[in-house]
Amino acid sequence: MYSDLKGKTAIVTGAGKRTGIGFAIAEKLAAYGANVIIADLGDLPCGNAQVKTGTGDEMRSIAEELSERFGVQSLAVNVDVTSNDSIRGMVQEIGAVFERIGILCNNAGASFGVPNAVHTYDEAAWMKTIDVNLHGVFRVCRAVIPLMQAQGGAIINTASRAGKVPPLFNGAYAVAKAGVIMMTKVMAKELAGNNIRVNAICPGQIRTDLETWRFGLEAQFYNCTVEDREREMCTTIPIGRIGSPQEVAALVAFLASRESSYITGQAINVTGGQLMEL
Repeated sequence: MYSDLKGKTAIVTGAGKRTGIGFAIAEKLAAYGANVIIADLGDLPCGNAQVKTGTGDEMRSIAEELSERFGVQSLAVNVDVTSNDSIRGMVQEIGAVFERIGILCNNAGASFGVPNAVHTYDEAAWMKTIDVNLHGVFRVCRAVIPLMQAQGGAIINTASRAGKVPPLFNGAYAVAKAGVIMMTKVMAKELAGNNIRVNAICPGQIRTDLETWRFGLEAQFYNCTVEDREREMCTTIPIGRIGSPQEVAALVAFLASRESSYITGQAINVTGGQLMEL
């Protein structure tokens, strides 16, 4: 369907475990013939995030699997998006294999210090959440865009429904994702002259480890079972079910392809109708 993706090279951060949106994105792009770089913490320390990242072994296994299944080049690279040195190391490692980058998917994310209201939030946990989810996108873009400018390309940032509608006791994550949406719009204007389009995706309830953890957290708050909480959430979704990572990845592939050549600066909801805007 998206033949122009064949032979392009895509970086997907936060793609290091098979149960996440990042892996689904990498798999979808590889299925269309794109070379994929699996970038995640891997062998680096993961801090105290509530949901763990993929291990280095899993990242390398994913890269090998995608290469074998789809006949593309794939590379697993450790990166900490809160560290400029780590990001520079990632870019150098990528540059030794690939001449240019055509697609950048800023998908890495984490949440620290929850559940907490803003007035009880631990400051270090708040700052860490903002650093990973917002500043990490800034750092990676700043380092990778020079590899895109000559040929143009597409940047897709993973924001969240939480960046538009505040979630319960997870304020730092919501604030960071709102910032990602505005950064997307700013970059779309700044990079249009370089033929680089920048869009954001805003997933709602998607069946990932993060969503499972969230349902557990909210079940405790509402004094119900996880299953009850999921059923209640589904009543707020017109389509009536939790989405899949593959459904999010399908949108990313479209935004990365020339089929979306007149779309930039948008923050597109993937929520089953749970969030509708003018």
